[in-house]
Amino acid sequence: MSSGADGIVRDQPAEMPSEGGPLLEYKGAVPPAPDWFQQAVATPYETHSVEVKGAQVRYQCWGQRGRPGLLLVHGNGAHAHWWDFIAPYFAEHYNVAAVTFSGMGDSDWRDTYDMATFAAEEIAVAEHAGLFDSDVKPIIVAHSFGGFVTLVTGAEHGDRFTGMVIVDSPVNPPERPHQGPPRSGRPNRVYDDLASALGRFRLAPPQLCENHYAMDYIARWSLKKADGGFTWKFDPSIWTHFKPNDAPADMLKAARCRIAIIRGEESDLMPDDVGDYMRKLLGHQVPFISIPHARHHVMLDQPLAFVSALRTLMAEWDHSEPHRSI
Repeated sequence: MSSGADGIVRDQPAEMPSEGGPLLEYKGAVPPAPDWFQQAVATPYETHSVEVKGAQVRYQCWGQRGRPGLLLVHGNGAHAHWWDFIAPYFAEHYNVAAVTFSGMGDSDWRDTYDMATFAAEEIAVAEHAGLFDSDVKPIIVAHSFGGFVTLVTGAEHGDRFTGMVIVDSPVNPPERPHQGPPRSGRPNRVYDDLASALGRFRLAPPQLCENHYAMDYIARWSLKKADGGFTWKFDPSIWTHFKPNDAPADMLKAARCRIAIIRGEESDLMPDDVGDYMRKLLGHQVPFISIPHARHHVMLDQPLAFVSALRTLMAEWDHSEPHRSI
C-alpha cells in the first residue's frame, strides 16, 4: 500500500512478482462468472467524453436523463469500468454516470495533475451527463483515491449534491501519518500478448480477491494494444507531476453536503481507529457501514452486498432530512 499526505491510495493494476498473479492460471481465458455478473456487464450503456482543461475525460452512462443523478468515481489508476457490474443495479431509478479521471483508463493524459482538476472533472462529467437535470440533487459514490477527490468536490460544490458516499478512503489520525505517493514514473511494461499481461495483474494495495471473474474483467479494460504487445492504460508519470492539495482531514470537515462512509470490514486501510477519527472530524452522526468479508476493493470482494448497502443508504437519504444544517 502506498498513500500520501494528500490522500493518495494506489488502486491501479500493479505488476506481480515473477510468479505471476491470480489470473495466471487461466492463461488468457475468461474465468467462469455467475449469471448475475454476466447479465450486469452485458447491460447497454453509452460512452461520452467532455473536455476539461484541455483533456478529454471519458465517462459511461446508464439509465435516463431526468432521473436523480448518481456519479460513480473510481480509485487511483483505475477507470469507469470498475462500475460496470454495479451501475446497472441503479439504472432503473437513477441517471448513472461513471467517470474516468484524466491519466487513467481511456481518458487523456496531462502534463501535470492536481486534486482541483480531478474535482473539476467530476463536476464537468456530472453536468455533461445531465446529473443536475432532476429536481433531486445527485449523489456521488467514490472509492479510495476517488473519495479524496470527492472530498475536494464536497468542500467546494457540496451544496449541489444530496450527499457523498466515501468508500474505503482512509483519513488517518495524526499518529498514523500518510506516506508520500510513489513517484518513480517508470514506463509501463509492454507484454508480448494479452495472456501474459493478464497473468501479471494484481490489485494495489495488494490483497486477496476470490472473485477472479471481476478481476479479469477490470484487467482487460485496464490494458491497451501497444507496439510489441499490450500495456497498461494509466499514465505512469501521474505522481511525478502531481501537485498536492489541502489535507483530506480539512476537506472532510469542510464538506457542504451529507456524508456516509463505507468500508471493507477486513480492509487494512480502514481499521476501527481510522473510522473513529473520521467520525470525530465530522462532528455529527454519519452512516458508517462495514461490508463483511470485504477488503479495500469492496466492489470486487462483495459486489452484491455493496449494492444492497448503497440501495439502503440512498433510500434512507431520499426519505429523511440531514442531522445537521448543511
